Amino acid sequence: ILMVWLRRTTHYLFIVVVAVNSTLLTINAGDYIFYTDWAWTSFVVFSVSQSTMLVVGAIYYMLFTGVPGTATYYATIMTIYTWVAKGAWFALGYPYDFIVTPVWIPSAMLLDLTYWATRRNKHAAIIIGGTLVGLSLPIFNMINLLLVRDPLEMAFKYPRPTLPPYMTPIEPQVGKFYNSPVALGSGAGAVLSVPIAALGAKLNTWTYRWMAA
Repeated sequence: ILMVWLRRTTHYLFIVVVAVNSTLLTINAGDYIFYTDWAWTSFVVFSVSQSTMLVVGAIYYMLFTGVPGTATYYATIMTIYTWVAKGAWFALGYPYDFIVTPVWIPSAMLLDLTYWATRRNKHAAIIIGGTLVGLSLPIFNMINLLLVRDPLEMAFKYPRPTLPPYMTPIEPQVGKFYNSPVALGSGAGAVLSVPIAALGAKLNTWTYRWMAA
């Protein structure tokens, strides 16, 4: 009976696991310290990590239901989880805006629109939708960051208690390695989000086979 229950609920268990991982990833990679210590390098890493984490869960959930709009619903779950998790930092004495919640929803909407516009074509969702998610998330997220109050000041005012010495906040060296973190993040995200989207689609197939076994 337990195995039957597990197989029937595998989809929902996977959705919860990915959404929780998204929240943890945001908390570990999305605070002010992360952005200020490593300047634009961190933004590229952050963009790729968030694009791929979004697309694998969103396309899995969307193909599971077969309903355009589900990816946006999934991104909304991720966003709510992260906003709730911010309360833990607030309880520790940090300001509530110490964690920057990524802008996932517009990118997920593009994935939904692709699936809808191509008449629920799975391969189009993987290739076109995955590319659009990778391209768009860094753009939306940079707009998000530009609206945040002085991150460098916040980093010095609220250092992480477990911060190692080599991660001490430093003045960002903008343009030291490359001039456009948004372009680099979008380029890398667009390339990597497609195979990760394909993985999400394949996980859906594998899960169905496992459930039918």
